[in-house]
Amino acid sequence: MAKTIITVALTGAVTPAGYKIPETPDQIAREAYECWKLGAAIVHLHMRDENGDGVMDPVRFYQTIKLIRSYKDCDVIINCTSSGDNRVSDDSPYGNACRLLHHRIIPGIEMGTFDVGSFNWGVPGGVFHNSPSFLIENGNIQLKRGIKPEFEIFDFGALRTVPAYWKLGCIQPPFHFQFCLGVLGGMDATPKHLMLLLDEMHDLQAAGKLPVNCTWSAFGIGRGHMPVMFTALANGGHIRVGMEDNVVYGYDKDGNKIIATNAMLVERAVNAIKAFGNEVATPSEAREMLSMKPLDHEAVCKALDEITIEYIESEKEKLKALGTTYAVAKGMGSGK
Repeated sequence: MAKTIITVALTGAVTPAGYKIPETPDQIAREAYECWKLGAAIVHLHMRDENGDGVMDPVRFYQTIKLIRSYKDCDVIINCTSSGDNRVSDDSPYGNACRLLHHRIIPGIEMGTFDVGSFNWGVPGGVFHNSPSFLIENGNIQLKRGIKPEFEIFDFGALRTVPAYWKLGCIQPPFHFQFCLGVLGGMDATPKHLMLLLDEMHDLQAAGKLPVNCTWSAFGIGRGHMPVMFTALANGGHIRVGMEDNVVYGYDKDGNKIIATNAMLVERAVNAIKAFGNEVATPSEAREMLSMKPLDHEAVCKALDEITIEYIESEKEKLKALGTTYAVAKGMGSGK
């Protein structure tokens, strides 16, 4: 039976307040553990500040990862974003360094996002900057640290750009794509648009511009999450669910919203995989499928114990020499 990997995106950076979203390191770690027990092989992590806004704070990443790894029986794959705060997505030296600091210094990050292109989030979301210089640095850090890139693909052009970074040598196969559908500035969350991306991926592979051994996953924002999930299953892909992407589970007989939780969304994904005739991949199976190293839990915990919050804060302080641009009053997240 085929194995399907479930990624759960627990928090996100722009989900509005009023839903059952984990925000503190303790809350995120507890939900990561709960979702792992239910069947998630990968947890995708964003951080929130004390106001509930998305923030690229390496201290919070460190605290969350350490708490997840404090569960001795939990071997879930830890995947950390390289974006999540529009106050540092301006392609400035400071902003780019802030987005990558946790990948550079925090142990235990096994996967990290590589957002291949730039686009407009919408109005008033602003521009999602991912310049070539930022991506080259991101790729080089991930190569050095042994972090598996997750190429987040929001549109057609982003997929076609991946070969350029392969040619530069800052990324190395095998590649793993995450097709992110439904964002206003990207492709719509429909079976048609996922199939367009898959067709293009196959064409690029046939032309030798992408390696043949690519893996891929997909998700749709909001109402698109179910059509995209089933299309991914039908075409041999993996799936992502979670409160970052969808906060409504469905509707009751009276038409009222049923508010989702991460656990509910993972359970439904598990049931869908089993109904399709596949098996849910364990984290160890997922690591093998994604050509990742096995988890050395003891070594990761030791590495986490060897650094301190004081050290992380000192590394944050050094970034100010780049000329901080952290001046936008409203961050991503709660909108407070």
